Amino acid sequence: MSNRDEKQFLNLPFTGICTFGKYPMCPDLDQLDADVAVIGVPNDMGTQWKSGARMGPRGIREGSTLYSFGLEGAYDIENDMMYLGPDWKVVDCGDVDMVHGDIMQCHENTEEAIRKIISKGAMPVVLGGDHSITAAVGKGMEDLGPFHVIQIDAHLDWADHRSGMRYGHGNCIRRLSELDHVKRIFQFGIRGISSSKKEDVDAAREYGSVILSPRQMRKMGLKEVLDQIPAGEKYYVTIDIDGIDPSIAPGTGTPSPGGLLYDEVNELLEGIAKRGEVIGFDLVEVAPQYDPTGMTGQVAARILLDLLSYVLKEKEKKRNKDFGKEKEEILS
Repeated sequence: MSNRDEKQFLNLPFTGICTFGKYPMCPDLDQLDADVAVIGVPNDMGTQWKSGARMGPRGIREGSTLYSFGLEGAYDIENDMMYLGPDWKVVDCGDVDMVHGDIMQCHENTEEAIRKIISKGAMPVVLGGDHSITAAVGKGMEDLGPFHVIQIDAHLDWADHRSGMRYGHGNCIRRLSELDHVKRIFQFGIRGISSSKKEDVDAAREYGSVILSPRQMRKMGLKEVLDQIPAGEKYYVTIDIDGIDPSIAPGTGTPSPGGLLYDEVNELLEGIAKRGEVIGFDLVEVAPQYDPTGMTGQVAARILLDLLSYVLKEKEKKRNKDFGKEKEEILS
């Protein structure tokens, strides 16, 4: 038989519908039946400088097609392990509806969508949008609390308000700190001038936030960084793409030199997934128009798929362990 006769369905990156990772669509949340629900929040009305993150979900989805793995999962040669296997159902739920000029209605729509996803038993994976969306997502995660927030970002995002604006992208982590179901906050990658006012930093430290710059993290080493996070608890992870160095992810409105590199973020996320239970995560601030190569969308998609791989692998281990215990109890 010739190779021409051995036809396969390749589903190449440039073909078909551009969903996240080429996963199936489920635009109606009332019909949601999945383990993981990917949802976009194309809201960038909270930006203070360069807008464009409203196109982030599309850019991330397009970048993710490079890593569309099909039904058999993805083999990681470095870990010699299969991830994202067929036992897990991942769907792309499209985008939260946006109302132009009304940031608070957009946040309300976001919170409602997250609450609906959680009520259906799925884990939310959120594609931003600017970082203001994380305040609404965190509020919508209420029923899964209490949990810790782990932030990877160049900026602290702890401003109380700017001329009365309390729900922009510079306020989101402070808004999370005010929620009863958020326990502690860990802020990694923080750096650079114009990141925050001194009083914002003082307020974050008074709250009890753990703040580490990339240089501090490198001096400490991965183990010591992870030791800052209480083990065996629940975590929500929020990743601002400007936490990554602009040499590999320039497509954002507020790039900051001196950021974390891909391998550093990858290893940190793997450690977080092993340390406790990740209940959801977002990646925000991708603005594709500032990166004509599309590299930022690909880096963002890869980071999301990495974290999803690690989280589901830990769930598999727990499930297999629980099954083993049940089997032992039955046999005994």
